[in-house]
Amino acid sequence: MKRYTLECGGISTQITEWGEADRPVIFCLHGLGGTSLSFIELADALQDTYRIVSIDAPGHGKTEPFPDERDYRFARFSDWLNRLFDQLHIEDFYFLSHSWGSFIALFYQKEQPERVLGSILLDGGYQSKRLRGTPLEQESAFYETDFEESVATWEEFRDVAVYGPKMRRSPLLDLAGKDFVRMQDGRYYWHARAKTARAILTAMYQDEILDFLDDVPGDNLVLLRATLPVSDEPFRQEAITLWQEKTGGSVVSAPSTSHIIHWDDPEFVLQVIREYWTNSLAVNEQHTNI
Repeated sequence: MKRYTLECGGISTQITEWGEADRPVIFCLHGLGGTSLSFIELADALQDTYRIVSIDAPGHGKTEPFPDERDYRFARFSDWLNRLFDQLHIEDFYFLSHSWGSFIALFYQKEQPERVLGSILLDGGYQSKRLRGTPLEQESAFYETDFEESVATWEEFRDVAVYGPKMRRSPLLDLAGKDFVRMQDGRYYWHARAKTARAILTAMYQDEILDFLDDVPGDNLVLLRATLPVSDEPFRQEAITLWQEKTGGSVVSAPSTSHIIHWDDPEFVLQVIREYWTNSLAVNEQHTNI
């Protein structure tokens, strides 16, 4: 694993990479409140086959926020990604995204389908704000409280902010958790700020997913969706039905997983990646060698 920063669109951006530069690229984009290390367990397992490139999105981790909050709108964000890909010498790639990152991934795939070899959405890209019906002000208020609270010790931060009750733990996830900390006046805060969360949520309400899903190509598009909590299943079913009707993409249910699927059951996610991507790579390589 190597970490470095580069300037893209006027902001210092942190990049984390695994694997060799000559391998097929998986580009990872985390959800609201995540960092590039959110994918650490998956990347560690895949680095012998792929070049995995993961970023701290603007306003997260060590990456500066966009100076203009309108840059979180999906079209502007996609343009920024194109500049980033040029600097990273990425021509085409597999898109692995989580939550909010999956909304960006879908919009990007609509705009640049020729660059996306395949896309796996980790419980994101289907939760329509219009369908859910929660007002923007109410959702923003949650993050204004959650992201600005603090605790006195790393252990408390880890147990309260990083891991939920009975959540699976590992040394790699501990490392990812330390990436989530922002220290201020001897207190432990979440690394992202409420202002960033509000800008992202505003973009998601303005760029409603149902308004552009019809234009997203469904080829090589997979939604890996959570199944917990069970109380949210009626909304999931309705939203996923609309998503599948509009995109024609594949839907895979991850048993006994919450929204953070790749932390709950990384082996299941790896199985899906190998089925949809790695096996195809192996077949193509065999044909090339014949």
